Amino acid sequence: MELKEGYKQSEVGVIPKDWELSQLDSVSSITSGKRLPLGRSLTDQETAHPYIRVTDMGRGTVDLDEIRFVPADVFPSIKQYRIYKEDIYISVAGSLGMVGKVPAEIDGANLTENADRISDITCSRDFLLYVLMSPLVQDVIDSIQTVGAQPKLALTRIRKFSIPLPPTKAEQEAIAEALSDADALIESLEQLIAKKRQIKQGAMQELLTGKKRLPGFSGEWEVKTLGALLTIGHGRSQHAVEDSSGDYPILATGGQIGRANKYLYDRPTVLIGRKGTIDRPQYMDTPFWSVDTLFYSIIHEPNDAKFLFYRFCLIPWRQHNEASGVPSLNAATIESLEILAPQPDEQTAIATILSDMDAEIAALETKLAKARQVKQGMMQELLTGNIRLIS
Repeated sequence: MELKEGYKQSEVGVIPKDWELSQLDSVSSITSGKRLPLGRSLTDQETAHPYIRVTDMGRGTVDLDEIRFVPADVFPSIKQYRIYKEDIYISVAGSLGMVGKVPAEIDGANLTENADRISDITCSRDFLLYVLMSPLVQDVIDSIQTVGAQPKLALTRIRKFSIPLPPTKAEQEAIAEALSDADALIESLEQLIAKKRQIKQGAMQELLTGKKRLPGFSGEWEVKTLGALLTIGHGRSQHAVEDSSGDYPILATGGQIGRANKYLYDRPTVLIGRKGTIDRPQYMDTPFWSVDTLFYSIIHEPNDAKFLFYRFCLIPWRQHNEASGVPSLNAATIESLEILAPQPDEQTAIATILSDMDAEIAALETKLAKARQVKQGMMQELLTGNIRLIS
C-alpha cells in the first residue's frame, strides 16, 4: 500500500515522518515495586504509608476504597520502593498491563512487587499514559506475557516498549487533552447511569411494596400468593426443536443459548431459574422456547406480567433454595410465596414507570458504548498521528 505523503512505516504502523519511535526506557526510568518482608503483612489501620496492590489498580488510577497500609515499623525497610503522583504504574503479575496515575491523596505510596514504577518521564506524562493504555502497547503485552504460576511481564520487556512520539510536548499534550475529554464524557455517563440505577432501585422498593402510591390510585393492597397471580410452567428439552435458522430463541438461566423452529410459550411472562442461576428473573414478551432448567410463568389475566417481573426482582430467591448442591427452586415453593398486590390497573401503571426508567438507562448505556467506541477510534487515529491536532 502506498504511504500517504508525510508519513513513514514503523514498528507500530504508519506514523508521521517527523515523529520518533522511542523505547520506553529512553523517555523514562522503570523500576520494580517491593513486597513486605517475610512474616509481615499489611494493615487496615491507617498509617502514613499507603500500599498500592494490583487489586487497587483501576482504569487510569487507583481505587482508594480498600487501600491498605504498611505498618510504621516496616516502612523503613521498603521506603525506597515508592511511587509518586508524577509517575505511572504498570502491573506486571496477575492482571497484566494495568496502567495509571497515583492520586495526590496517596502520593509517595509503597508499590507492590507485582507492579513497576515509570518515573523521570521526559515526554508528556499523560500522552505516555494513553500510549501505554492503547492497543499499541496492550496488544504487545498480550503477545509477550510469560506464563508460569501466574502471568508475568518482565521488566526487560517493558523497558523496550515502542513509543511513537510527536516532535513537541505541545502536540503530545494536545493529544492527551483530547483523549482526557473523551474519558471525562465516559466517566460522566458512567456516573449518570449508576445514579439512574440507584434511583430505579429506590423506586422499585417503594412502588412495588405500596410504600409510595402513584397519583389516582387508592384502596388497600391485598396479600396474595404468587400462585393466585400466575402458574409456574416447566421448560422442556431443546434437542427436538433446535434449529440454527429457527424463528424463536431458546432461553436458559443465562439468556439465549440457541434458536428453535417452534415456540413453547408466546405471551408476556416472567422466567426464573429452576436450577443453577435461580436469582435472575427474566422478562419475555415474544414467543420463545424455555429449557428444563428455566421456569416460565403463565400470568393469570388481568394481572400485569411486567409488574410481576419487577416484583420477582425484589425477592431474595437464594433464601428459598431447596438443594445443598446446585441451587434449585420448586414450582410449588414459588407459587406459595406471598406478596402485596394492587389491582391490575395500578400494576400496569407501576410497570410503566419502571419500564420508562429501564428505557432511559438502556439509552444511556447505548450512548456510553458509543462514547467508548469513539474514544478507541480517537486513540488509534491520534496516537499514530493519522490525525494531527497541531501542524
